[in-house]
Amino acid sequence: MPSLYTEIEINAPCQQVWHILMHKESWMYWNTYLYDCDPRRPLVEGRDVLLSIRRLPGEAETEFQARVAILQPIGYLQLMTTIPGLRHKQTFELHPLGRDRTQYIHHQSFRGILARVVVPFIQADEHKGIRRMAWELKDYAEAQ
Repeated sequence: MPSLYTEIEINAPCQQVWHILMHKESWMYWNTYLYDCDPRRPLVEGRDVLLSIRRLPGEAETEFQARVAILQPIGYLQLMTTIPGLRHKQTFELHPLGRDRTQYIHHQSFRGILARVVVPFIQADEHKGIRRMAWELKDYAEAQ
């Protein structure tokens, strides 16, 4: 099962980082990787969301529909995208590292027959995108 992983320490309280991550209306100010096509619609467990990604700056956006599979306040969000032959899971985790520090983890996994075909073509750029998002979240949260 192909997967991607990035983590970063953010010098901001876990609650603040979580608020930034969940406040989709502000993604346009800091997030150049993941976009919400309907930012006013809150993330709710079991609800579908229409998102798009830009793996590399300047690249055309790729739209996809994901389901909010798991949403645990102040710490865990899992998005699941399923199309015939491919299941893509994105997990965002926050762990407090003391009073004013947070560990941010972004993990993606791919399953299904198409994973072997699709992932080799997008893997390097996708990994750059999730790392860029982590650094952008860090910079934005630390500037607040």
